[in-house]
Amino acid sequence: MIQYDRRAPEALPQHPDVTEAIVRERRLHTPSVRLSGPGAEELFDPDFTEVGASGRRWTHAEMVAALPTLHGGAESSTPITAEHFVGTVLAPGIVHLTYETRIQGRHARRSSVWRRDAAGEFRLYYHQATPVPDGTARP
Repeated sequence: MIQYDRRAPEALPQHPDVTEAIVRERRLHTPSVRLSGPGAEELFDPDFTEVGASGRRWTHAEMVAALPTLHGGAESSTPITAEHFVGTVLAPGIVHLTYETRIQGRHARRSSVWRRDAAGEFRLYYHQATPVPDGTARP
């Protein structure tokens, strides 16, 4: 496994697979991708699942269909602020990311697993969000 200093991961050199996964994760936060079916579809693995901050389990089809209606899905919606990315290469072609988001004052810690498909593209395989209660210190 390759892991990096948790204090300032964006400022440190990273494995190229980690960098690519972060770029693709950030693309999923942009309104233009969230609103575009094909643009979003190409970022999700066919076997994608998510456990959302609400506890809801999402399938690939459910997420792709709902993405335009979720936070960050319109140019006029509140943007998603994502920061403190940390990446680990778990195995060749498998990257685990953790990071934090703020959306309309709600804070969540997030975990994503990206894997390369047969064509060599990273696709989001698994995602989980955990709400952070107000006043919780960032470790």
